[in-house]
Formats: sequence, C-alpha cells, structure tokens
Amino acid sequence: MSKKMILMFMLVCLSFAGLVEQSDAKNVKKTVAVFDFTNDSGYKSKLDLGNDFSTQLSDALVQSNKFVVLSRKDLDVVIAEQDLAQSDRFAKSNTAKVGKIIPAQILVKGQITEFEENTSSGGQGLSVKGFTIGSKKASAHVAVIIQLINSTTGEIIESKRVEGEAQGGGLSLGYSGDFSINSSNFRKTPLGKAVQIAIDNAVDFIGKKMDDIPWTGKVILSKDVEVFINAGSASGITEGDTFSILREGEALIDPDTGMELGRDATKIAEISVSKVEVKFSKAKVVGTPTDPIVIGDVVQE
Repeated sequence: MSKKMILMFMLVCLSFAGLVEQSDAKNVKKTVAVFDFTNDSGYKSKLDLGNDFSTQLSDALVQSNKFVVLSRKDLDVVIAEQDLAQSDRFAKSNTAKVGKIIPAQILVKGQITEFEENTSSGGQGLSVKGFTIGSKKASAHVAVIIQLINSTTGEIIESKRVEGEAQGGGLSLGYSGDFSINSSNFRKTPLGKAVQIAIDNAVDFIGKKMDDIPWTGKVILSKDVEVFINAGSASGITEGDTFSILREGEALIDPDTGMELGRDATKIAEISVSKVEVKFSKAKVVGTPTDPIVIGDVVQE
C-alpha cells in the first residue's frame, strides 16, 4: 500500500471517529400526551370506543420506541392524589409531589367518525361471551380524525383522517353486550383488524409529523463547561449527541386573543453529551457561550 493510500485511509478513519464522537441527536424521543378520543361514529352500543382507541394508540406509540408517551386519561386522579398528599393524612416522605406532572410537546386528540361492519349472506353460528360468530363474509371500515396540538399555544398543528379497512371470509362478528376493542376476540374480527390498520396509519402519521418538530428539553444545572439536561436514555439520548442551548426572550402575545404565540429565542451555545443516565445527561460546552448558561435555558436538537 502506497504512502498516499495510507494517508487517505487515516483521514477517513479520523473523519469517521469525529462523527462517532459528535453527532446530531437522531433517535431522541419526543414527548406526546394522548387524550381520550370522542366517538362520533353514530355506533350505538355500550362499548367505550374513544377510551379503548386511545389506549390502543398509546400502546402502539410506546411500542414504536419513538416517543415518550404520557397518558392524560387519569390526570384528575393524579392531581387528586397530589392534593391529598398535602394533607396530614400521609407520611410526607412517600407522598406525590405537587407540580411534578411532566409536560408534553404535542397533544394528540381525535374523533372516531366511522366504525362499521357489513356482512353478506350466511347463517348465524356459535355465540360466545357476547359475540355471535357466524359463517358470513364481512367487510369492515374504521375512520378516525387525528389532531396534533401545540401544548403551549393550543393551536392545531396538523389534522388528518386515517382509515382502516379489512375483510374476513368464513367468520363474522355479531355483538350483544359490552366488549372492548382491546380484547383478543375482537382483534380477530374484520372490524378488529380494521381498527389495527387505522392505529398503524395513525402512528405513521404522528411519527412523520413529529419529525418536523425539533425536540426540546431544559437545562437543570450549569457548572462552568458542564451542563446537565433533563433527558437521558429513557428519552433516547446517547453519548456524542449535540444540542443547541437557546435563551428564550419575552413571550409574544396576540393582542386580540391574548394567546401566547411563542417566544423569541437566541442561540447562546452548543453542547455535546458526555454521560447519559436514565432521566438526565451531562454535556460539555463546545466553544465559548455568548452568554452564561443558566437553569431553565432551552435545549434543542
């Protein structure tokens, strides 16, 4: 091997090493909160479609390993527990702390607009636990409107209708009484399969839209050239990830509505993550900050 080729090989290795040591945060998980969906499909039954759908969507978002998912289903229970914790009825060392509810970047809400199954000819068959299983052929259709909402301004960032369609031969579903779309029996039906397809399409839509929204965190401690941020391995942070530190300015308020439209932000530094724990990370300041980094400064990919 010539000296020139050896030199080129060394340069490539050094470049690759630089990329390993310092890289943009590609796998960081953004925080979303899923609210109960409303059932506007006109489906007259006792089953709680909205609650069941949001539960299944939350699980699918968690399984995608792309998000930190917060449930807002039982938020009133959490707040009630925190309020009770402030009374003298609990030992203070074991009580829930007020003001420790994790904020979400994006809120996910929606409406189920269509939920139907059409069956063709065939006889009625076996009935098991509220389900009548017959020999009919069935086609099912589910449609859901998904809304992504900015948690700061309340603005709807994106709204999309996602659908799921499925067909089944040999088995059809007849319903009497309560059942859940999360049950194993229901998932085997055409309507259950259509729900799963709609869930998959919803996760795909949310994932693509969240790719366009930069991840943000906060500085929790600053010591000279070391900075601690409020995200760690649970949020997908890895050693070598680089972030910008932003100093937020005054809130921009719409004079007509009184709504906060956002805040002007100025980049004051860059950091590179050097150590990662589960819930926080330590980083080193790259270069010289234009301003001292303080607690509460915004960390952004």
